[in-house]
Amino acid sequence: MTSSIKKLINKFRKLPGVGQKTAERYAFAVISMSDIEAEEFLNVIREVKDNVKFCIVCGNFTDVEVCDICSVRQSDIITVVAYPKDIAAIEKTHLRTAYHVLHGVLSPLDGKGPDNLRIKELLERLYGDVSEVILATNPDVEGEATAMYIAKLIKPQGIKVTRLAQGISMGSDIEYADEATLSRALETRVVL
Repeated sequence: MTSSIKKLINKFRKLPGVGQKTAERYAFAVISMSDIEAEEFLNVIREVKDNVKFCIVCGNFTDVEVCDICSVRQSDIITVVAYPKDIAAIEKTHLRTAYHVLHGVLSPLDGKGPDNLRIKELLERLYGDVSEVILATNPDVEGEATAMYIAKLIKPQGIKVTRLAQGISMGSDIEYADEATLSRALETRVVL
């Protein structure tokens, strides 16, 4: 195997959930592309890297200043998620709230404290007609700690704070939850 193929395989292995065999399949698929297909593939990657940024309102991915969700949806409920990818999972449940992306969770071992997350921006959004904040971080140690920290900041403002209910197993990621499980967890969320 050539060194350039090995490098390509190693790059694909750095993607989440991609093991050795999948990385090899991806690399050979790229090699099998026509020059035009490979150029289009490269151009799409460049376009995403050049154009995708964060929404100035919620922090979701967008290619304009305000994302598609924030530009059309007004809601008195804000669902707080750790990462933009979590919004896609929640949107499948047809719950139509506003969102706020933290861009991480509290993780002292990884050097992530409250100042490294978009918590200040969330608190600034709570003035006005917000009636509820749903804390939809993953049900793991970091996600729970983040939810509890944020709940303590919001509760004194008299806003209802809820957490996703059971249905998503501890230690799992929201993005991998099936639609029925996530819907159930949203329907039976609990007040913190």
